[in-house]
Amino acid sequence: MQQSVKRHVRKHIDQQKSKFPIIALTGPRQSGKTTLLKNIFSNYRYVSLENPDVRAFATEDPNGFLSEYNDKVIFDEVQRVPLLFSYLQGIVDESKIMGQFILSGSQNFHLMHGITQSLAGRVALFKLLPFDLSELKANDLLQYSFAGACIKGCYPAIYDRDIEPNVYFTNYIQTYVEKDVTELLNIKDLRAFRTFIGLCANQAGQLLNISALANACNISQPTAKNWLSLLESSYIIYLLQPYHENFNKRLIKTPKLYFYDSGLLCHLLKIKTSEALLRNRLKGNIFENMVIAEFQKQNYHNYLNKEYYFWQDSHANEVDLLQPTDEGFSVFEIKATQTVTPDLFKNINKFEVTASPKKVEKTLIYGGSENQKRSQYKVLSWQSIK
Repeated sequence: MQQSVKRHVRKHIDQQKSKFPIIALTGPRQSGKTTLLKNIFSNYRYVSLENPDVRAFATEDPNGFLSEYNDKVIFDEVQRVPLLFSYLQGIVDESKIMGQFILSGSQNFHLMHGITQSLAGRVALFKLLPFDLSELKANDLLQYSFAGACIKGCYPAIYDRDIEPNVYFTNYIQTYVEKDVTELLNIKDLRAFRTFIGLCANQAGQLLNISALANACNISQPTAKNWLSLLESSYIIYLLQPYHENFNKRLIKTPKLYFYDSGLLCHLLKIKTSEALLRNRLKGNIFENMVIAEFQKQNYHNYLNKEYYFWQDSHANEVDLLQPTDEGFSVFEIKATQTVTPDLFKNINKFEVTASPKKVEKTLIYGGSENQKRSQYKVLSWQSIK
């Protein structure tokens, strides 16, 4: 199933592969990077630097390694051998060949560090996250209810191999998340780290409270910040920043925490069924998480380079999602309800007054299935985000 799902980012990679000597693709483990690259670059050799023997060759004799693999090569998990970046710079500067090397990696911090240090201007960089909802919808894989979609999540293997989500995410955390953790930070107490991830899940859709996370896990705030950075660089969580334009109001300056995948979020919250989700007090947070993650995924997959924020003042007036536009703002209210009522528009109406005279495009995204075009608003089903 995974190979038949057309990934939106593919056409953008196709457009850039003849314009840059190196294409780099980053994203979480198991998001489909290897499958996508092998499909696009089917005549390229594939080399995984996760393989200890291959990694030893590249580390101990980079010149010999790159003499063997000198053109039309996919280097997977290339951040495992960071010294390769400098050697690749010299090769592509001399050869002037476009699309000579394809790099992929699942630890964004190390991959980006190598690119910015050695390969700036030589790389077209793309991100591949788990399926976005529009990719699932185009392939008739999208769940009918938002609760079902939240529980199942969007990792390709769940659809490709028909794995029950709870089984998949249990193994995902043990096999990938904890593996990266022990390699990158050498965390000895995995129990404390598991607790930390679970507490992050409880903060999803809320203002980040680092001191509460640290205190609950009995770790220091610097350690909590390091653990958060690790989860960010592994594409488990991301922090949505507040919009800071003053509007003569005191504004919240703390980011909000979200997970890239709602299925992983539900698993960490021990929510296993749609019925349990609909009864859970965090239902609204989980729905909001799924919707905002969808905007982030489509932004990366469609190479849009948009900037998204939330807005909140000191009186708790809030806009869930805000995108600056040439004329003003597009703002989004996100509600899990399946019934549209006038009070759902009050926050975006308040923001419109606050932002005046700038133009404000107002959209409600809700848990129902029908779209509406009203005179002052768009009402959009969660299934129709694009």
